[in-house]
Amino acid sequence: MPVTAVSGSASGIGAAVCAVLRAAGHRIIGIDRANAEVIADLSSAEGRQAAVAQVLEQSGGVLDGLVCCAGLGVTAPSSSLLLAVNYFGVSQLLDGLVDALAKGENPAALVIGSVAATQPGADQQPMVEALLAGDEARSLTLANDLGQPHVAYACSKYAVTCEARRKSVPWAAQGIRLNVVAPGAVETPLHQAAKDDARYGKSVSEFVAPLGRAGHPEEIAQVVAFLQSSQASFVTGSVIFVDGGMDAMVRAQRF
Repeated sequence: MPVTAVSGSASGIGAAVCAVLRAAGHRIIGIDRANAEVIADLSSAEGRQAAVAQVLEQSGGVLDGLVCCAGLGVTAPSSSLLLAVNYFGVSQLLDGLVDALAKGENPAALVIGSVAATQPGADQQPMVEALLAGDEARSLTLANDLGQPHVAYACSKYAVTCEARRKSVPWAAQGIRLNVVAPGAVETPLHQAAKDDARYGKSVSEFVAPLGRAGHPEEIAQVVAFLQSSQASFVTGSVIFVDGGMDAMVRAQRF
């Protein structure tokens, strides 16, 4: 029975991933702030270290899979909190659990990114440089000073996608696959909060994928399950858009 850790396991895409992987025979070690096997707050270094320690304890130091779903959206209390969870809450889990994955059977890891990572200008923001340098204090200060949560969100997803892709190369030498799934709009509590927000509700509601609807968490989870399975044994370092055609609609000639 494969052992897979899933962050953000209590709701949304993370909960759907847990359900699909359990149905496929995985033993799940969920990580969340409540209603999970590992209770931890990924917004702080101490919380991330505690999460890693508890996962290692519960897995016996051996993992076959890791899926990083935990994340905040544009309605987060602050831009700095958004970056702390979306970037460092992923990168430090990857760093802390790579040795356990290296001991697993056909190990695979996956990061939930976002189509928002392709937002024009996100790659040029100074906070991205700070994120990729691992400078948490500077990146969080830059995000708060800018005061634009939608930009911070795009930057967090762009940076974490870059981080996963650059890790995928040395990880491959250890036999570990690492991929990114980039959803578009998905019917989750996070998406609903954005639709209900006075600042972003109109634009979020009007930005509709070519397929004419938002996705469902189970649709994302099915792609995650495939990438975590032996059927995807030659797929690593890839970014898979599961967005109803949003990326193609916005930038058809870039891929």
